[in-house]
Amino acid sequence: MAVTCLRWVCAAAMMLGASPGLAGAGSPASVKPVGEGFQLDAPLVDFYDTAFVMADPAGGAPRVLSPEALADLLSGYDIVVFGESHRHSGVHLQQQLLFRALVARDPNYILSLEQFERDVQPVVNDYLAGRVGEMALTSQGRAWDNYATSYRPLVEFARVRQIPVVAAEAPVWAVVCIGQWGTGILDRFTAEERAWVARDLNPATGAYGDKYMAFQSSAVAHGGGAATSPEALLKAERSLAGQVARDDTMAESIILARQAHPGRKVLHLNGNFHSAGFLGTVERLKLRDPGLKIAVIDPLEVDNPLTPTVTAGDLANGTVVQLIYPNPPGFVDGEDTSTWVAGLMSKRKANTCKYSPEVAG
Repeated sequence: MAVTCLRWVCAAAMMLGASPGLAGAGSPASVKPVGEGFQLDAPLVDFYDTAFVMADPAGGAPRVLSPEALADLLSGYDIVVFGESHRHSGVHLQQQLLFRALVARDPNYILSLEQFERDVQPVVNDYLAGRVGEMALTSQGRAWDNYATSYRPLVEFARVRQIPVVAAEAPVWAVVCIGQWGTGILDRFTAEERAWVARDLNPATGAYGDKYMAFQSSAVAHGGGAATSPEALLKAERSLAGQVARDDTMAESIILARQAHPGRKVLHLNGNFHSAGFLGTVERLKLRDPGLKIAVIDPLEVDNPLTPTVTAGDLANGTVVQLIYPNPPGFVDGEDTSTWVAGLMSKRKANTCKYSPEVAG
């Protein structure tokens, strides 16, 4: 019986080392100009199907990269920042495949994760060293609830090969404190707690600050509505300070890891807001070491998986853009969202800082 496989499933099989007979069908896609953008010459067949596209430096049509070409390209960088659409199965699959391909080309890597917070680094280290099991990692390490399906493959790949894993993110509670009271609240932290947030925090001016403020004004998760009163503007500025503390902490964590492991390259995973357009964490890496060669992968949920398109503006968000199948809508027009919004706002109100002035006195 003849064996058939989808184009990008075949490519993934090649990266995983499947036999040539299984992986040999198909060839990398290409794009054609359509309106103000470019359209892939084949559909995204299912949720795992994907395409990696990069702009042509000479100004021609974008290039669609095979997994092998992608890994060859990215292996030339000091740090690869893989922005993700959280909980997107297709993104997580490609993160694992890329990690495997990069390590095959050079075993000297570090895996850095937004998904673990800096204060649990000892737990992560204990797990990697075999001193505790996965139950301790997920509970004491406060792993995300999708750890088993999304991040376990990467951590296990690193553990078996003794690749360092960095818990890069600032603790949520510390970010909440900064977001509510500004960076001055850090003076109330203990010395140990202060070390869980980057020593140097940089103000978010320019494009990143504008982007965050625009997002905050429009997102239900941030209360919705533009901030116009002095009180609302102060609240927004403090929220931005909390966001920047996350970026600075992830950047510092990566720098410290490279200092502890000289000569190693880094694959870092974070939500794509932290790295799209080479902003956020990427900016803060460059502030700490301008000589770093950093690549960014930015995911793009296409509007129509049957006719996936990308624009020049999309391509500017990363060294490579990953076209991915769109997530299903959380709600449809006219659906009652009041219960969901109320629950979300209740959770936000419950996130109080233990060092709030009215609490700490």
